[in-house]
Amino acid sequence: MRTVRPDLSAARWHKSSHSSELGDDCVEIADNIPGIVPVRDSKNPDGPVLAIPATAWAVFVATLRT
Repeated sequence: MRTVRPDLSAARWHKSSHSSELGDDCVEIADNIPGIVPVRDSKNPDGPVLAIPATAWAVFVATLRT
């Protein structure tokens, strides 16, 4: 199976409003990549990125809100 890596060079990263001001528990997402929602640790911006399908992200967020 071949792994396809999305091009994230144009990603606009946004820190979660629930992230701490102290620099811990920092999650960022990019909401401008069609079809996926990239997620990363803002303390390690050059580290690994999870590429979540946009439909799965929408279900995840909706579940958190209920």
